[in-house]
Amino acid sequence: MLYTNLTHIETADAHQKFISENENVMICCGRMGPMCIPVYGIMEEIESEYTNVKFADMEFDSPESHVIRNTPEVRGFMGIPFTMYYKYGKLVKATSSIQSKTQIIAILDSEFSTGK
Repeated sequence: MLYTNLTHIETADAHQKFISENENVMICCGRMGPMCIPVYGIMEEIESEYTNVKFADMEFDSPESHVIRNTPEVRGFMGIPFTMYYKYGKLVKATSSIQSKTQIIAILDSEFSTGK
């Protein structure tokens, strides 16, 4: 279990349901480690500002997270967390390793702006 205040996605089916039922989604797939915790914290901090985006986490070591770990877009990733951005159920951006608030906001604004 990830100890965050984010929505927890625990199964591949729940992942599919979450991305298909929400227009804009950011999922951070990681552990409770030094590269992941800051990303969860940023997500928790900005969740109330980005009401058009649904934020969630998924445990990297769970067998169910194969839906993220085996995605072709993450094949070359060397560090966790894997952060996935979905629009209308389709992956539009994926990043790995620690991200700053500035980097995350830039992606959210680029991929999920109301003008898109």
